[in-house]
Amino acid sequence: MAGSWPDVSAGVPTPSGKWDDLTVRLASSAAMVVVGAIGVVMGGVWFQMMVVFVTAVMIWELWMMIASDLPTPGMLLAALTASVLSGMLAHASPLGLLLFLVVPVIGSWRVKHERLSFFFFSLGIQVAGWGLVTFRDDYGFTWILWLICVVVATDVFGYMIGRAVGGPKFWPKVSPKKTWSGTAGGWIAAGLVGFIFTMFTSAGFEVVLLSMVLSFASQLGDAAESGLKRRMKVKDSSTLIPGHGGLFDRFDALLGASLFMLLAAGLFDIPGVAF
Repeated sequence: MAGSWPDVSAGVPTPSGKWDDLTVRLASSAAMVVVGAIGVVMGGVWFQMMVVFVTAVMIWELWMMIASDLPTPGMLLAALTASVLSGMLAHASPLGLLLFLVVPVIGSWRVKHERLSFFFFSLGIQVAGWGLVTFRDDYGFTWILWLICVVVATDVFGYMIGRAVGGPKFWPKVSPKKTWSGTAGGWIAAGLVGFIFTMFTSAGFEVVLLSMVLSFASQLGDAAESGLKRRMKVKDSSTLIPGHGGLFDRFDALLGASLFMLLAAGLFDIPGVAF
């Protein structure tokens, strides 16, 4: 009889809804890959504009995680970040690097809590963005391609091996889902990327070890952002990317890798390589 049974279908997720979410995630991923690939391949001002935009957005996301009740200062700090980074890329100088302190100082003064977090994260984001462009300009497309491949391999294979093997947690207080098996799996995958790199370029075998150290640096970048999100009690840095969260969520590992390579390039001679 009509009305005899309650309608429970509204509370049951349908298969089509599940696949719809997957479609959104795949579409977002494809768009990011295409835009990123174009910027990396073209280099020059195109890569600079992409990095400036991503860096400014990440500063805004960082601010909104810490001070979501004050959106206007976050937007102003993002605009200031874009101006500072653009100026540094156009006219870089050792003394000019001090300009990267402007946003951290102003932001940590305005924010009500997590002042040190904002200071060091915003400083790291800016320096990492500048480092990526500098690394691309100084060492060419091949090295930046290697860096990105190491970060992606670390993330993908670390996730897959961690889910398949499980085991003890790597850093449970900061990132409770990450395991030692997944962490080590990321190192192995990065080493394989480095080995493949030596097969098709003029790079020496030491790049294999460098790839594994770079992998660990990217994992630290990921863990640092995870720890901040846990303290702020947020799942994602923002909702800008459908199905993925924010730009900070997608580029946290790349930030760690960029900072490491900026340090490595300053301490060691990075040779030019070509396919």
